Amino acid sequence: MKIVAATKILKANDQLAEENRARLNAAGVFAVNVVGSPGCGKTTLLEALFGHWRGRLRPAVIEGDIAGSVDAERIDALGVPVVQINTEGACHLDATMIAAAAESFDYAALDLLVIENVGNLVCPAGFDLGEHLRLVVLSVTEGDDKLIKYPAIFQRSHALVITKVDLLPHTNFKLDQAAAGMRRLAPEAAIFQVCALHGEGVAGLADWLVLQARAVPRSPSQSPRSQQS
Repeated sequence: MKIVAATKILKANDQLAEENRARLNAAGVFAVNVVGSPGCGKTTLLEALFGHWRGRLRPAVIEGDIAGSVDAERIDALGVPVVQINTEGACHLDATMIAAAAESFDYAALDLLVIENVGNLVCPAGFDLGEHLRLVVLSVTEGDDKLIKYPAIFQRSHALVITKVDLLPHTNFKLDQAAAGMRRLAPEAAIFQVCALHGEGVAGLADWLVLQARAVPRSPSQSPRSQQS
């Protein structure tokens, strides 16, 4: 019987992630890994952001789902280049999947690559994809206790976006408690409150991401895991 340690799998993934990041840096493309639970509003948030980026950034999207292409079709309808990855059961994307999907894009025509990960607060936390920034999305309908229950994904993210704030009166979500939890897990992380459907707070997030994209070094950089360790 052969036993393969999980650390070896992660090491191989991290090596390929660094290669992905080096290619992005060389092309001047900024990559954002968007993580969060199913239904937290990741795709709706992206749809809102694209409107603010028009004329400022040239985006493309890699959509990760276990099955189907509903979200990719929504992105495609906006005229944004998109590639769908169906993991067929896997609960997260990995660097190998991103390397294969990215072959469909002409990096010379892009400024920004958005990776919408599979909806999950557990598995994506441990896998660097080669992104420059990891953004975790949490809806008020999920509860502020998610930062306590799933700390790793918040600790390893560079920004928290609290979505569906228009529904706050109908939940027991505590914004101050969520913010305090994020400051404890990732003291340097930015925190945003948005309602993507109505556009509330989206402009501020869009502007912040434009600044991050313009500031990224165009040489191989540290992985999100090393930055947050």
